[in-house]
Amino acid sequence: MLNTTQKKLAFFQNVVLVAAADGELSAAESEFLLQLGNKLGLQPEEVMPIADNLGVLSFVMPAEGLQRTLELQTLVQMMLQDGEIDAREYGLCQEYAHRIGYGKGILDDMVSQLAGGPPNPYPNPPTVS
Repeated sequence: MLNTTQKKLAFFQNVVLVAAADGELSAAESEFLLQLGNKLGLQPEEVMPIADNLGVLSFVMPAEGLQRTLELQTLVQMMLQDGEIDAREYGLCQEYAHRIGYGKGILDDMVSQLAGGPPNPYPNPPTVS
C-alpha cells in the first residue's frame, strides 16, 4: 500500500497534522513520529518540508480503502500518545473519518478500543470551547 515515497510522506504528513493540532508535541508524540518515520524509511530531509509548512498543510487522502482505515487507526494512536484527547486532535480525526466515509460512532469505537477499553456505544467526545 505504501509503495512510494510520495504515499509514505502523505501518510506521515497526516500523522504530523494530528500531533501538532494542540500546539504541543509531547515526548511520547515525538517518539511515535520518530518510530513511524523510521518504519517508513523516511529521511530527515524528506520530512523537514512537512514541519516547515505545517500552517498550510491539510490531509492527503489515500485512494485505497484499507489504507484509509489503517491510517485512521494511526491518527487515533497519535491522538492518544500523550494520554489526553485534545479537542483539536479529536476534531482532525473526526474530519479524516468523515472524509473517508466513517461516522462519528466508528471513530469513537476506534478511540475506545485503541485506548484499551471496550467498544463505546455512548461516547462523549471533547468539544472545543
